Amino acid sequence: MAEIRYNPMLDDWTMVASNRAKRPTMPKDFCPFCPGSGKVPDEGYDVYKYDNDFPVMRQELSTTDGYEGGFFKAKPVYGKCEVILYHPGHTVTLPELPVEHVRKLVDLWCSRFEELSKDENIKYIFIFENRGAEAGTTMPHPHGQLYAFDRIPETPKKELANSKKHYEATGHCLVCDAMQAEVDAKIRVIDENDSFVAYLPYYVAFPYGVNIVAKEHVGNMNQFTEKMKDDFAEILLNITGAFDNVFDKLFPYMMGFHQTPVNMNGEGEDCYHFHVEFYPPLRAANVQYFRASVETSLGAYCNVTSPEEKAEELRVALAKFKAKNNK
Repeated sequence: MAEIRYNPMLDDWTMVASNRAKRPTMPKDFCPFCPGSGKVPDEGYDVYKYDNDFPVMRQELSTTDGYEGGFFKAKPVYGKCEVILYHPGHTVTLPELPVEHVRKLVDLWCSRFEELSKDENIKYIFIFENRGAEAGTTMPHPHGQLYAFDRIPETPKKELANSKKHYEATGHCLVCDAMQAEVDAKIRVIDENDSFVAYLPYYVAFPYGVNIVAKEHVGNMNQFTEKMKDDFAEILLNITGAFDNVFDKLFPYMMGFHQTPVNMNGEGEDCYHFHVEFYPPLRAANVQYFRASVETSLGAYCNVTSPEEKAEELRVALAKFKAKNNK
């Protein structure tokens, strides 16, 4: 049973999915994502789409818990939750994969975005990964997830609104202008290729909170050329590889793909475009970054590190990663 409940203080909706509390604790010697589990092809796979066993959303309307009425508003939730498996190896990490394999992952992301876009009830498709125990991951097998929503969630809704404001005032895309400003400044740029640039934004809240931004004005992955897919695989590999070389250990992060909505009559196509945001929960080798009361209650973030210094750390770490991989 899953539903969304209205929060009038924020004019937003909270997902309530009591079915997810029934998720079993997996035995230490069993992984549903490994070949031989009975859950995925026994003969193995390169990359693989796996429907979430305990989804928050399904492509059918659920029932509500029945507590709505009067002041309280709830609606059945509609959507799709998928797991995207990166590799059949249980302990392989994304930066350990060859770029040709990461390109297969990019192709799978693109194909799932295209397929789910065909459902006219879907309005926003969010591709993401939680990596490491500090990011709440309980399954070490290399994987990310995809949530397809029947509405535009609050953060992309706010980003779209501010992008529209900027476009109306300047005639320019806000993401394009922010990216160009960082390229011109150079000091916070970590890596770039023909199609993408990776940098720590001037205003970044998270230490090591890299953004990867498409150089060409494209709204979503459906608009990637073959060259862009190759270049995205390369820069994604480089940035995650740099992370693992900052402290010479597995680097935890949360990663999210920000894209234009779907089935919304071209909403955001002029003023907004594709980028990836990382939210690493570390600010030093053994110091976790916590969202404390001010950040959580007010959304008033304080970055206690220098983005310019962290950018230099990441450039050094990227050079180490490339040297190890003879790039």
